[in-house]
Amino acid sequence: MENIRDMMKDKKRIVIKIGSSSLQHEETGDLDYTKLDVLVRELCDLRNRGKDVVLVTSGAIALGKKAVMMKNVGEDNPTAVKQACAAIGQARLMMIYQKIFAEYNQVAAQILMTKNTIIDNLNRFNARNTFAELFKLGVVPIVNENDTVATYELGIGDNDTLSAIVASLIDADMLLLLSDIDGLYTDDPRQNHNAKYIEVVEELTDELMEMGKASTGSDAGTGGMNTKLQAAKIANNMGVDMVIANSADIKVIHRILAGQNIGTLFLAHKDEEFDLPLYVQQMHE
Repeated sequence: MENIRDMMKDKKRIVIKIGSSSLQHEETGDLDYTKLDVLVRELCDLRNRGKDVVLVTSGAIALGKKAVMMKNVGEDNPTAVKQACAAIGQARLMMIYQKIFAEYNQVAAQILMTKNTIIDNLNRFNARNTFAELFKLGVVPIVNENDTVATYELGIGDNDTLSAIVASLIDADMLLLLSDIDGLYTDDPRQNHNAKYIEVVEELTDELMEMGKASTGSDAGTGGMNTKLQAAKIANNMGVDMVIANSADIKVIHRILAGQNIGTLFLAHKDEEFDLPLYVQQMHE
C-alpha cells in the first residue's frame, strides 16, 4: 500500500475539488473563512513547490442568495432567479479568493464552464490553451460551472463531474475530491455501521458503480457518492488518478500528496477509446 501511495509525491498537475458544505458553517450557511484560509494556504504551498494547481469550487448561488438576503433559492424558484444569484455570488466568491491568495503572494483566475466548453471543438481548444497560459504565468485557476447561463441542456450538473472533466482537459495526473466522507465504502456508513471502507480501487467494476448513492450528506452539496464514482470513471479512463477524502481537515491535501494512506485511491487505467466530448454530450440524455 505504501508503495502505491508513494507515487503521489511525484504528481505535477493537480485538480482539487471542494464542495459547498465544506466551506460553510453548518449552523448558518455562511462562509467558513478559517477553512478558506487553510485551503488557499495549501494551494499556494503546492504552487511554491512547482506544481500546477486547479481549484474547482462551488457556492456562488448560496453566496449570492445571502448577499441579497433571499431565504430560499431551491427547485421551486425560476431559473432566472438562480442565475441572478449566481451572477452576484460568482463575483463575491472570486473577490474573497483573490484577497486571500494575494496575502500569500499568489494570483488566482476565474474560469466558468458549461457543457459547450467541452463538446464544441473550438471552445475546448481555447479552454485548454487558457489553462496552459495560466500555468505558464504561475496562476491558480478557480473553476466553477457558469450557473449564470447554464440550463439543464447546457449544464454539467455537479462539480464532481466538472472536476474530472477539467482534470482530463488539462492532462492532470491527480484529482482530489474533498467531501464530507472519508472515502468509498461498501454502503453508506451513515446508515450502515457494517459498511466496509475501501482503501484502493484498482478497477471500477460494475459492482462498484452500483455502490454509488444518489444521496448526499448535506443540503449545500449537489453530489453524492454516485457522482464521485462517475467522476472516477471519467478521470481514470483519461489517465488521471483520483482520491476521495474527508474535508473536515483541509490539511489532508499535503498529507495525501506526501504519500500518506488517506482517502480512497482510484488508480487510472487510460482508455484510448474513451471519447470525453461524446461522454459529456450524452450526460443527462
